[in-house]
Amino acid sequence: MKKKQTKKILKIIFIIASISSLAFVPWILVKAWILPLPDTVQEQVNEAIGHGFDGMIVYVDEAGKPPAFYTAGWKDRNKRIPADPQALFKIASVSKLYHAVAITKLVNDKRLSLDKTLADYFPELVGRIENAEKITFSLMVQHRSGIPNYTDHPGYWGNPPESREETLKLALDLPANFKPGEGYGYSNTNYLLLGKLIDKVVGYSRHKYIKEEILIPLKLNNTFSSLSEVNIDIVMSGYHIGHPFDLKTEEYGMLATAKDVGVFLRALNNGSLFEEGEQEIYSSIYEYKHSGWVPGYQSFTEYYEDIDTVVIQFNNTTDAKLYMWNLAEIVFSRIVKILRRQKRL
Repeated sequence: MKKKQTKKILKIIFIIASISSLAFVPWILVKAWILPLPDTVQEQVNEAIGHGFDGMIVYVDEAGKPPAFYTAGWKDRNKRIPADPQALFKIASVSKLYHAVAITKLVNDKRLSLDKTLADYFPELVGRIENAEKITFSLMVQHRSGIPNYTDHPGYWGNPPESREETLKLALDLPANFKPGEGYGYSNTNYLLLGKLIDKVVGYSRHKYIKEEILIPLKLNNTFSSLSEVNIDIVMSGYHIGHPFDLKTEEYGMLATAKDVGVFLRALNNGSLFEEGEQEIYSSIYEYKHSGWVPGYQSFTEYYEDIDTVVIQFNNTTDAKLYMWNLAEIVFSRIVKILRRQKRL
């Protein structure tokens, strides 16, 4: 066997073996990775539907070109409505980027200090969250607080709480995952508390603050804080393998079109979203890309400096073992490879 072929095979084996530390790798993941790379993004999106996704929306913003949309599959498989690039999608943890920007703006305005602790703003949580006197808001933004993640609570996704207060209770009176600043542990509880902090500092809803400071300046007219603000008919359906019903009507936070997320992500990365002094603060506390997962919805967002391109990928099929997550990551990486190859031509 030629040396070049051997290296390629070893690389494939290593990557497959590394995917989420799975005990075994389903054949569909192997197949998705080793298939010849299509010539176009649309071909790749079509191929993804063949892997088992119900629907997919991809938005590509290459500098110097009009933004492009690629769709395949279903917006609503029961009604046989094709995937719509203008559909609203539940962006899940991608919303953390918006919250981190809001925190940044409040810090720059001297209305909030990243060095203050959880105990300073929420004294009622002393004794309920371990190390509350030592956990700074900077550590919370960075997921270095050690606060347990409420979505790790057994049965959370099967019967999620109906309020923020009930959700927070799932993370109270538990031992810390690690001492503040001495580790990294992704925790949705951090951002639940940061949302409450924004409410407290500005004196009204964080959603209104985000709208005023981020959405309106960027003309993001298709980004919303909850299902209560939108026409349900324009929301993309969501499906979880093994669950019999469409998850479209479940409340999971922010919704947006792929274009709105793409416009936000470019403004975040090129700095046009920030006023003087804000980008330096933001860069010190959070990242410039994100992904999101809630039952029925997966989202991937990233800006690639080498090709000056924003890529947003939404797909509406999830599963308990996260095979569909790994599969979506593979599809996303292949789309970026296609874009880079096209850039070189």
